Amino acid sequence: MSLANLKVKYLHDLNPKGPLTPRCYTLTHSDFTGKLFLSIGIEFDKKAISGFYTKIMRDEVLAEWLNDENDYSIHVYCHVSGGIIIGRAGWRDSIFRREMPLVLKAICQGDKDLFISNPDLVNSPIIVHFQSSNKKYKKVEIWGTPNDYL
Repeated sequence: MSLANLKVKYLHDLNPKGPLTPRCYTLTHSDFTGKLFLSIGIEFDKKAISGFYTKIMRDEVLAEWLNDENDYSIHVYCHVSGGIIIGRAGWRDSIFRREMPLVLKAICQGDKDLFISNPDLVNSPIIVHFQSSNKKYKKVEIWGTPNDYL
């Protein structure tokens, strides 16, 4: 998969330049075509993640801007394990980690007009939540700033 195959869709009449909150990202992909699909809206794109295949694969990535102690940050969520999903936690964790730089590039470059209009946001921390029922894989990590992926 590559950013050349990224398709961006704005939902809820959201302006590409703002507002910052609420601003949610839903990133999905097609295993068949290699295309990446990024929805940007005031809430997550439930339609994009409601299909049967998506529900058992749980390989979508969700993200949102949050205001943490008077500073903005992007929180990214990926589902490593728990519930009915395909794949063991270790395998899924390794895939999410391997693909995370591409995921973050897709989000940051897909919403580049936001950063052009709000240049201070390029230094906001990106906090990735690896969600898992297994404590070994349940982690919260800082993965740089949007500036690292633009």
